Amino acid sequence: MHLPPLYRQLQAQLSQWFEPKDKRHLQGVCEAVAAILQSQSACMSRWIPYLSHRDCSARAHLERLSYLVYNESISPQRFYQPLLRHVLQAFEHQRVTLTLDTSVLWDQFCLVEVCLVWGGRSLTLSQQVLRHASATVGFEQYQPVLAAAREVLPAGCTVTLLADRGFEHGALLRWLKQHDWHWFIRVKTDLQVTLPSQRTLSVSDLLPPKGEVYLFHQVTVLGDIEAHLATADDTAAREAWAVLSDQPTSLHTFERYGQRFGGIEPHFKDYKSAAFDLLDSGLRDDKALSCLLMLLDCASLIALLLGVMLVLFGQRSKLDWHSQRGLSFLQLGLRELARLLYQHLALPQLIPLPTYSPPPACASKKKQRQLDCRIEFDRITRFSG
Repeated sequence: MHLPPLYRQLQAQLSQWFEPKDKRHLQGVCEAVAAILQSQSACMSRWIPYLSHRDCSARAHLERLSYLVYNESISPQRFYQPLLRHVLQAFEHQRVTLTLDTSVLWDQFCLVEVCLVWGGRSLTLSQQVLRHASATVGFEQYQPVLAAAREVLPAGCTVTLLADRGFEHGALLRWLKQHDWHWFIRVKTDLQVTLPSQRTLSVSDLLPPKGEVYLFHQVTVLGDIEAHLATADDTAAREAWAVLSDQPTSLHTFERYGQRFGGIEPHFKDYKSAAFDLLDSGLRDDKALSCLLMLLDCASLIALLLGVMLVLFGQRSKLDWHSQRGLSFLQLGLRELARLLYQHLALPQLIPLPTYSPPPACASKKKQRQLDCRIEFDRITRFSG
């Protein structure tokens, strides 16, 4: 049979890093990734036109794809992680920022991900879909995701983890300390905090007046965990903020935690509406969804690298009309792939990701002003005793 160019080229490149149990698994994964990149959809029925090199019916295609996503041998350990290690090889002994977050699908499943913040977006290090209707999950449920992320990181990385209010778990903070990870976690107002004076108050009692910041050093939370607390109440914000960290607090505490918003939330949007329409997939099984998301992550990583290479080689203006980068690397990569296929050009050799993280894309002057906006406070009060 005549093999489509993208599938043929992906198989040639990805076979360098993928570690399939069976060569047919490699073929199936490469076909699926090529179909995702061309259809820009997580719905398997929309992949069928890109599988027409196999002379079989649409129902037979869907049966093969169903077998693929339910096959336990199609795992991140065999496919996504080896590709990720190639992409991240330059990050050895570098500082990296990770996000831990969840997203609920159809009020039935909870997607838990640990991602690397890079270039104004996030790229998945590890993920798992749980049959769980809430975004709040226990440490024992997401600990394997943390362990998988730690396993795939290059040696010697200095890690900082960012997480939202649902993760103020003592078991998580002890795990982070055990593995020498730094952390910034937003906490709920009912968290009990013991000050150096041995007074114990809830976070709600430690919030400042409007327009002010309180910085508390050397507090104790969740029984025996030593930390630092920063609280702020910006006049333009809907609610006060409280961020707990293992690092001494300052105004930069909120800046560091704020990197989470530019990373993980656009990443989830790429899954759902901005790129792949995950909610149209039709799958309602946690294991099958985890496999499908792994295939989406492979496709996203390839597209991201194509976008990065387009910028590094000074060819961004071919596809992005903004004076500065106005498209995410993922969107640039998807458009570059379409251009290559249209002009019958070869897919370039995929290079490792550079450690330098470019600023986020800005599609308008209004968005640029929002990113450049600096919040000012009337008073900063530090408490050390």
